[in-house]
Amino acid sequence: MKHVKWLDEISADDVHIVGGKNASLGEMIRELKDEGVNVPYGFALTAQSYWYLIDSNNLRDKIYEVLKDLDTHDINDLRERTKKARDLIFNAEMPDDLYQEIKEAYEKLSAYYNEKESDVAVRSSATAEDLPDASFAGQQDTYLNVKGLDDVVHYVKSCYASIFTERATSYRHDKNFDHFKVGLSVCVQKMARSDLAASGVMFSIDTESGFDKVVVINASYGLGENIVAGKVNPDEFIVFKPTLAEGYSSIIKKQLGSKLTKAVYDENGGIKDVDTTEEERYRFSITDDDVLTLAKWALKIENHYSKRNGRYTPMDIEWAKDGKTGQLFVVQARPETVQSQKNLSVLETYKLKEKSNVIVEGIAVGSKIATGVINVIDTPEDMDKFKEGEILVTDMTDPDWEPIMKKAAAIITNRGGRTCHAAIISRELGVPAIVGCGDATEKLSSGQEVTVSCAEGEIGYVYEGKLDYEVEVLDLSKIEKPKTQIKMNLGNPAIAFQTAGIPNDGIGLARMEFIISSFIQVHPLALIHFDELEDKKAKEVIAELTRGYDNKPQYFVDKLAEGVAMLAASVYPNQILVRMSDFKTNEYANLIGGKEFEPDEENPMIGFRGASRYYSDAYREGFALECKAMKKVRDEFGLTNVALMIPFCRTPEEGEKVIAEMKKNGLVQGENGLEIYVMAEIPSNVICADEFAEIFDGFSIGSNDLTQLTLGIDRDSGLVAHLFDERHIAVKRMIQMLIEKAHKHGKPVGICGQGPSDFPDFAEFLVELGIDSMSLNPDSIMSTIVNIKKLEEKLGR
Repeated sequence: MKHVKWLDEISADDVHIVGGKNASLGEMIRELKDEGVNVPYGFALTAQSYWYLIDSNNLRDKIYEVLKDLDTHDINDLRERTKKARDLIFNAEMPDDLYQEIKEAYEKLSAYYNEKESDVAVRSSATAEDLPDASFAGQQDTYLNVKGLDDVVHYVKSCYASIFTERATSYRHDKNFDHFKVGLSVCVQKMARSDLAASGVMFSIDTESGFDKVVVINASYGLGENIVAGKVNPDEFIVFKPTLAEGYSSIIKKQLGSKLTKAVYDENGGIKDVDTTEEERYRFSITDDDVLTLAKWALKIENHYSKRNGRYTPMDIEWAKDGKTGQLFVVQARPETVQSQKNLSVLETYKLKEKSNVIVEGIAVGSKIATGVINVIDTPEDMDKFKEGEILVTDMTDPDWEPIMKKAAAIITNRGGRTCHAAIISRELGVPAIVGCGDATEKLSSGQEVTVSCAEGEIGYVYEGKLDYEVEVLDLSKIEKPKTQIKMNLGNPAIAFQTAGIPNDGIGLARMEFIISSFIQVHPLALIHFDELEDKKAKEVIAELTRGYDNKPQYFVDKLAEGVAMLAASVYPNQILVRMSDFKTNEYANLIGGKEFEPDEENPMIGFRGASRYYSDAYREGFALECKAMKKVRDEFGLTNVALMIPFCRTPEEGEKVIAEMKKNGLVQGENGLEIYVMAEIPSNVICADEFAEIFDGFSIGSNDLTQLTLGIDRDSGLVAHLFDERHIAVKRMIQMLIEKAHKHGKPVGICGQGPSDFPDFAEFLVELGIDSMSLNPDSIMSTIVNIKKLEEKLGR
């Protein structure tokens, strides 16, 4: 047939014939089928068929005249002209021979699936789409659940006409593509019955940070249109590539989405939205096995295209699960076109210099900050009301919104996840977006001045008023690392991937407390003894937080493991030192349900904290959950770069008790390379350093507590704050003594604190002593690297 190509006849070399989408489908069927990647079968009408329809109806000159001197910024003019162009194509006569080829191919496809009339997807595929620097994703139309020859022909013409939608015409114009050098192919592909199961999208790169060691998967019930359109907040899964390739179950994050609706077949043809059940909303839409299979496919597709292109090619992939057969399918794959195009040698960091009241929050897209005036727009029909530089607030966006989105300083939506349309386009435009807010259109008003911040992790915040912020730009290619290891202090998993690009030798202090207080929120003993809790309000909150967990303590294990895994993945294979929980009793009591398990202490700072808790009957069960979480990170996720650290260990005998307790819970020192460090923050840690070195694998100086306990100063007291000085000779002698003793036993010593970055003379003192590493907050690493390098050169190292 002249105008039909079956998908297994097509390869990635045929973009000019069948467009990027169809060429990719054919490439995967031909090259990856034997590797287990499933792609539904079908056929493509070549781009020549589009030109054949155009020329047999003499439409070129007519369309050219309609679009002559087009101004895409004049919304009304764009709308009027593109409608005329579409009408010309849709009302054109289908040539008889082209009709006959479609008929023959559709009948053969139906017979291939042993059906009289197969239900198919009719998808557009432009010949210029999915180029490395310009994604035409979603610019032309797709139609699902099409059945019967008449409907197939009808929607083929609809796809042809969709090359002149407002969004596609505007997009081509702004990307400087000639309208008459972009042809349109159409794919007619057997439907995967994901209306009976689930579907979604996945990226083989983190879409926010460009971190390339993960696969990010979004999933929701029903057909995939609702995720792409941003109608639902989907489930999200993050899979770590390096350990996945080694055979580990590497799902390092699972985030339950609300999934309020799903797209299903309409009995009259096409699709419709229906509400999900409460039970569906509180469970994941796909299984862990599904997640791992999809992630492995993403790796195979990425590896194939990277090898083919001769360069790293992260991929943007759509997938579907057939509810009848349980099979997974890839229904589309194209190169990722935002993060993969960034200059990785330049690090751009946005920081708020002040804060105000938070009006709305949601999922942060990107890491930028913007200020401006809110404009709440309900429908793209009102695009002409939007001015350049305003902040767009709406329920959700789809490709029809793109002419207005390119004018926005920031974008805020009620609905959507990280891979929804608003998120994808905002990344491409380089503007911050906050999606999935729920109530942004209710809480924000047109004319209101706000600040949109996506620079604080995975949660984006809309603040009252225009706040002051700064942008720091660093050229990483000019940074030469010192011999002294420079590590990060990091406890927030939400910003881990964003900081991965900062030159570092690992994480020298990962505070478990941040994950517990921010992501878990519940006292571990309140989960273990949930049925015995007397606080009814606490029980209600815990029941809601742990919904879907029959085993409530497992909630603590899973969330803690995922938080640490995100941190560990960001620096892999460099070491991360995870400090076991170091809350004081008053801080533990502030966790949900905590008051029933914590004593009142006069001075919690030097009370029941750190090591003394772990082997005590008062907390032993809670420590067991911490150990199980760390075992999961190392043994199930394969992140063996995780080393553990014991805080506030007063005596060597106490250290032995803690290591024995860890062993009971499956964490065996030395097994699978497990190292256990001790915090050096009590004078006894220094005085008995020889004995501690016999027990632990290394030391990390906690300079705040060491200064406090050496000088006898309560660092929480403002009355003696002027005496607090970690550069005091007494503290420096303690540090010198520790380093000398530790090195005598061949044990490494690091310091976790801001002293080396705040005081260059203190840093010089540490370098002179030969300290092995310094661990600092991410925002001070770059300047410290430069200073330490100069110090080492000065000392001739």
